[in-house]
Amino acid sequence: MPPTSSFDSWPIPEFSLRVDDLNHQGARTFFANIHPYDALRHAVLRSFKTFYTPITTPRKVKAITLILRVMEQLAYTTGSNSHKEIHLSLDWIERNSQRAKDEIMGVLIHEVVHCYQYDASGTCPSGLIEGIADFVRLRASLAPPHWKRTQPEPTETWDAGYDKTAYFLDWIETTYGSGKIRALNASLSTDKYGPEIFHKVFGRPVRQLWILYRASFSAPSLRDRPLKKRRPRRTVDWLDEPLPFPGGLPPSSLTLDELNEYLHGC
Repeated sequence: MPPTSSFDSWPIPEFSLRVDDLNHQGARTFFANIHPYDALRHAVLRSFKTFYTPITTPRKVKAITLILRVMEQLAYTTGSNSHKEIHLSLDWIERNSQRAKDEIMGVLIHEVVHCYQYDASGTCPSGLIEGIADFVRLRASLAPPHWKRTQPEPTETWDAGYDKTAYFLDWIETTYGSGKIRALNASLSTDKYGPEIFHKVFGRPVRQLWILYRASFSAPSLRDRPLKKRRPRRTVDWLDEPLPFPGGLPPSSLTLDELNEYLHGC
């Protein structure tokens, strides 16, 4: 019988809280909206259930301390392998008082991911690290209002980080099946980072996935499909069905060469 997923099955760490200024309006807002223990426990379980099972969850983290203090930076995570510190700005909490609960929970989920995600022994690009953390926040339905699922600009790259990469990873998870980002995280536990990791996990290079993701904004039904024999001309009429680009390829989207490169498996 498979192991149960009850709370007692997961290695919940010890939680502690430090507030540098209890009289700060950000501290008042925090305690009016958040129960610290429940919030941290929820954030930890969200990471566990996204990436692991009760058996595979890393057990190095023994304690997490949440520190509320005055600082310009919104939040960051630091500490040793066994004891993590999440620093959260009281000034930022004060500025976001209208959506305090959702904003604080979203940031806590993001920062707790950094306590538990794998990073390919320190070789993983920061854009992917931050994108995975925001992917978990996005999947928790805690995206802030300024996040938008919009078509990337031609100059944007998949590893821009944060919400840009999070929406790309969310598209991969939706398109190629639940558990794909969990598999990507697992791959980062044993391998040094390289573009081949994406091919190992998803069956194709990250460049191809990014091209198809960009195409999906103009062609939502574009999915993996068998290709007919390549013809030596620069058109897309060799597909099983025409691409649903009204009026042709939009200039702000993909070039024809990029689509051909992707669809021919380059």
